[in-house]
Amino acid sequence: MNKQILAWIGSISMVMLAGCTQSMAQAPAHGTMASPMAMTSSTKAAQLRAGLNNLFSEHVYLAGAATNAALGGREAEFKAAAGALDANSVAISKAIGSVYGEGAEKAFLPLWRRHIGFVVDYTVGVAGNDKGKQDTAIDDLVSYTQDFGAFLSSANPNLPKSVVADLVKHHVVTLKDVIDAQAAKDPARAYTALRTAAGHMQMIADPLAEAIVKQFPDRFNG
Repeated sequence: MNKQILAWIGSISMVMLAGCTQSMAQAPAHGTMASPMAMTSSTKAAQLRAGLNNLFSEHVYLAGAATNAALGGREAEFKAAAGALDANSVAISKAIGSVYGEGAEKAFLPLWRRHIGFVVDYTVGVAGNDKGKQDTAIDDLVSYTQDFGAFLSSANPNLPKSVVADLVKHHVVTLKDVIDAQAAKDPARAYTALRTAAGHMQMIADPLAEAIVKQFPDRFNG
């Protein structure tokens, strides 16, 4: 891949990493909650679960679209996909904020964007055949899983840090499989990996929804 394409992929990475330099508010204390998501009392728990599943699976499909366009050298498509991916990140942060408040929303967004920045770094490494950059990105992603686990565990005692970190690690691994298949120009393997990666997000969304309902039963049980 030529230097110009690597440059615009890298520019998106810098934008995402810049979002992580914003001040991060602390996660709310246990039991603190803002207005719940707008849904009828009899279906609040079910809609919370469905909503999180939709957002997290969308995250994977949009990430896959962005990396595929980047590796294929389709600049306009990549920028559009990256924009949609960031809009999804904002939507996920708002979902978190609707439960835990504005402070948690503001803290979650740069944290979530950070792992996307590392995914972009890995993609740049793959595009440039830079094994060192790939390894650094993977190390950063593995380290990130601990930070993400700590964030959710601090907000909800029903989410052990180690369990969350392991689930997010599997997210990283499955998304890496997608990028590797895309780089190998193996569409059959890439789309199989993409479905696997998207399906895995249920293993994050479901426990998160269940933990929230357990934490706030009066809010989410009809």
